[in-house]
Amino acid sequence: MKRQAYQPILITDASRSQDDQLNSRQKRYVLMMGIRVACLVVGAVLVGVKAPLLWLWLPLLGLGMVFIPWLAVLLANDRPPKEEHRLANKLHHRHRDDSPPMALSAEEPAHKVIDAEP
Repeated sequence: MKRQAYQPILITDASRSQDDQLNSRQKRYVLMMGIRVACLVVGAVLVGVKAPLLWLWLPLLGLGMVFIPWLAVLLANDRPPKEEHRLANKLHHRHRDDSPPMALSAEEPAHKVIDAEP
């Protein structure tokens, strides 16, 4: 009877905790809202100094102030993609065995010793 090879469980395959996901979404939301505030401040400064091409900069900053909050809310409420939909798993598809990893008995060594023929 052929025995299965020992397959370790990788911690890199584990999903992120709920608290870690929430923390990263909150940081992303605060960063995006900070960019929105920066758009408002830059727009006010440009109007105050009567900068050249003001007709171009104000609509761009206005679009940023309108679309960034919408995008920030969408991204803050989004969860990470499921494992079968991740691009990294599609590009680096590994053969995963659904059987549980085999445990080593006390008599077996952790590595295989290959006998060299004389």
